[in-house]
Amino acid sequence: MELLKPYTKNELDLKNHLVMAPMTRSRAIDSIPNDIMAEYYEQRSTAGLIVTEGTAPTPEALGYPRIPGIFTKEQIEGWKKTTSAVHKNKAKIFLQLMHTGRIGHIDNLPTGVDLISPTDKQAAGQMFTDTQGLQEMSTPKAISEQDVKKVIADHVKASQNAMEAGFDGVEIHGANGYLVEQFLNPNVNTRQDSYGGSIEKRSGFAVEMATEISKAIGREKVGIRFSPYNDFNDQPLYDQEEVHKTYLHLAKELEKIGIAYIHIAQTPNSPQKTFEAIRENFSGTIILCNGLTPESAEKQITEGFADLAAFGRSFLSNPDLPLRIEKGTDLNALNPQRLYTPDSKGYTDYPTLNKTI
Repeated sequence: MELLKPYTKNELDLKNHLVMAPMTRSRAIDSIPNDIMAEYYEQRSTAGLIVTEGTAPTPEALGYPRIPGIFTKEQIEGWKKTTSAVHKNKAKIFLQLMHTGRIGHIDNLPTGVDLISPTDKQAAGQMFTDTQGLQEMSTPKAISEQDVKKVIADHVKASQNAMEAGFDGVEIHGANGYLVEQFLNPNVNTRQDSYGGSIEKRSGFAVEMATEISKAIGREKVGIRFSPYNDFNDQPLYDQEEVHKTYLHLAKELEKIGIAYIHIAQTPNSPQKTFEAIRENFSGTIILCNGLTPESAEKQITEGFADLAAFGRSFLSNPDLPLRIEKGTDLNALNPQRLYTPDSKGYTDYPTLNKTI
């Protein structure tokens, strides 16, 4: 299978075409990466490329409980355990920079820190907190243009911290209703300044961030994740043609920068023409994620528009997923009750075909 063969494009050199997708697991006590996280990623270093769980580049990005950060020395040192463990098995690992924006609750943030967003409109829905369980999302602070520049600078510093921690690159989380997508969506971003209004202005936050991070750590070490036509996390859908033009514009701008990859989380309502437009205008690697089986992933790679296939929950419950695909072995069932609990159960205790992964 092509899926299991080595992959090389530009400066991305992987032992297979399989990507472990980013998945929040809420094991980082006090937001510091720890030993069981290193074990978890080492087990799954059968993938050619691992994209870590969403990691906060700044304190106000910690919208969820127990998600890791990359803005303190302790966090950098904690992540070194993971990168060292993964590299032993000749896998590559990118750190996903996730700023949750208005998706979160202040009880999950350090004292005195506010949620921020392009808008001050509270997101619909609830967020789990370790203090009082599920609570309504907190109301965010709408940031100024000067604040936007600071957030971008903070992402650049976080990317440099990721390099210090031993990562092979970073992935900007521009999907799932978090901060970057909050800027992209005109039903959320109603700003009247240089970051709101037209497609070009709403895309400016993502493009400027990719540009500045590329300058700081190298464009070959930068990826970005998108979810066109997403309505998750209170992202009201907007005109399909406007969505199509938005991601066409982004593909063209990211091609100019020359980043390593675009990672697309597909949705059931994603039209093929948008995928084709991204492929026609972006010559780097394209990763496709969501709803893939080994068979459909193989077809996308050999006949479709994707270069690599990302698997989420399949990797979560099957650390040896490539071997299972090769042998045609049944996959382990997922333990959904232990997805976000703080210990190792349902995290590092899934059985493998061989003791040595």
